[in-house]
Amino acid sequence: MIDELRVTNLGVIEEAVIEPGPGLVVVTGETGAGKTMLLGALRLLLGGAARSESIGPHGDEARVEGRFIGATDEETVVARRITASGRSRAYLDAAMVPVKELSERMAGTVELVGQHDHLLITRSGSVRALLDDSLDSEGREAHLSYLAVWSELKELRAAQTELGGDRRALERELELARHQADEISAAGFADGDEAPLATRVTRLRHAEELQTELITAHEALTAAEGIDESVDRIRRAHSLDASLELLLEQGAEVQARIGELRSGLRGAAEGLEHDPGELEDLEARVTLLADLKRKYGADLSEVLAFGEKATARVGQIEDLLERADHLQSELESARVRVEAAGERLRVARARAAKEIASAAVGHLSQLGFSAPVVELDVIASDSGPAGADAVELRFSSDASIPAGPASRIASGGELSRLVLSLRLAAGVGEAAVVAFDEIDAGIGGATALAMGRKLKGLAGGRQVLCVTHLPQVAAFAATHLVVDREGATARVRPVVGEERVAEITRMLSGLPESERGQEHAIELLAIGAG
Repeated sequence: MIDELRVTNLGVIEEAVIEPGPGLVVVTGETGAGKTMLLGALRLLLGGAARSESIGPHGDEARVEGRFIGATDEETVVARRITASGRSRAYLDAAMVPVKELSERMAGTVELVGQHDHLLITRSGSVRALLDDSLDSEGREAHLSYLAVWSELKELRAAQTELGGDRRALERELELARHQADEISAAGFADGDEAPLATRVTRLRHAEELQTELITAHEALTAAEGIDESVDRIRRAHSLDASLELLLEQGAEVQARIGELRSGLRGAAEGLEHDPGELEDLEARVTLLADLKRKYGADLSEVLAFGEKATARVGQIEDLLERADHLQSELESARVRVEAAGERLRVARARAAKEIASAAVGHLSQLGFSAPVVELDVIASDSGPAGADAVELRFSSDASIPAGPASRIASGGELSRLVLSLRLAAGVGEAAVVAFDEIDAGIGGATALAMGRKLKGLAGGRQVLCVTHLPQVAAFAATHLVVDREGATARVRPVVGEERVAEITRMLSGLPESERGQEHAIELLAIGAG
């Protein structure tokens, strides 16, 4: 259950710390006081969407923290922060985690029933999702089987779309891709060849000029014998004055380096080759590379990358063309399997629909209806991602009145009770924590008392939170929280004793100090405690 909930700067709530406790917990307050903000905080802790506009006027960010106690007393602490940029951060047991991970971890912890759920149950897809949550083991297997065969059919249709209706166009694309891949491959270039090729071509183009310059440089050094004579004289001087050791070493080093330079010039000149045949071949390679670059890329690396993509595309098109011969029969077979799986799923949904409708009638009978009618019609339709059926919710407040679509037949108060009954019938009561956001809208009087009893009964052995405007519902609470608002600031406080009587009186008459209203409030509280 929710052991503690802390809310900071969320909407009008500046700071609130609540400890709901077990059983039925109601949240009341004037219209616009910020009651639903508490359930909004709960939605955030379950991984719900965070919006910057939910940040209140009391700081730059909103923060929500909650401590949950499991069935075996294990403790989980979760938190969300919302910044002005609209980004949120999630925390699980003090560690920052992705919101998705938080959502997965908290899945099934709390069942939230919103005040707008009556809009959802009037939509075929939403009612179908309600059925799917209640499928038996055979139905769940049928659901998974349908999703698998539908996915296969979807892939086959995608392949058909890629193939298109013009096989000749695909074959022309194959021919082009194969030509491109072969042209680049046949050139025989490898990554890194471009720079060495340019250097080699330049060298061969200017071989004679290079050789002339190198030979002339060698001859000039050979003719300049002054360095040898200079070193000989330094050597003789050193034999007379030992302090000239450094000059002798420097002279000898220069002499050796010049000797190395002479040898290098001679070797370079002798190593030059002027091969017109090789130059012609290399010039052809340069021309070939330039042509490839013009077609396929700015440099050799881009050309080779283009070739790899063309080769891969060749394989893809070949596989597609090979498959195309069998694609139509595969599609036909997949459609048959989808239809069979859809029929099996439809039967399972109809089975679940019958059970939910029957259970919902029982709940409605306890909420003020004498002979209600609930029908969940599972109707065959074209196959789609969710199945091969549509689900229609039909309702009548009394068996003497023909049932019709709930969206057109039921009043606001009837829809509220219908939502609660369907959610209970579909297994919402199995969750350890159930939260209702003004699910009692549009009802009052004896019906409101019946709903209060229903919610109190649901809270036996679990925690039920309910934002309500009905004193008849609030009277059944084990814990009563009131949201008070003054200007842009709201606070949350528990009420007991006389304060609770005053709040119930306010809800009854709008006059918390009315003596007659207090008498009625005390009577209601006595009924709720009974």
